[in-house]
Amino acid sequence: MAEPAAADGQRRPPVRRREREAGGRRSNRFLVSYNDDELAVVRAAAERDNQALASWVGSAALDVATEKVVPVSADTKDVLQELIQSRGQLRRIGNNLNQIAHVLNADGEVTDAQVKAVLEYVQAAVRRVDEATLQLMRERRPRL
Repeated sequence: MAEPAAADGQRRPPVRRREREAGGRRSNRFLVSYNDDELAVVRAAAERDNQALASWVGSAALDVATEKVVPVSADTKDVLQELIQSRGQLRRIGNNLNQIAHVLNADGEVTDAQVKAVLEYVQAAVRRVDEATLQLMRERRPRL
């Protein structure tokens, strides 16, 4: 069977199938129904991951069911990205504080303006992490 051609005429890599399980053949099947819009979304996700549609649906369902991945809303994803960025900022701030401590321990001179600037930066970063954490807590679904 020839590989399907993409819209631009280029050949696409073969679609990946789900890996076989050590437990043997998957003999349990069931029907999943989507309307046209839902199917378009799921099909696009499978194509994005270069997987056959049934393979993508099966893998996604198992990943969620086994908590390998936790589905999040787009807003929650944005909040998680904000937390990751804030953690990086806090790490850099910690480095700045260590440098200030090193200068102070070496009897160097650190101005009040330098200390105030670092503290303001720390406070702003901590506020951002707090806000992002609270947002996640508000959106978190309770487990049953």
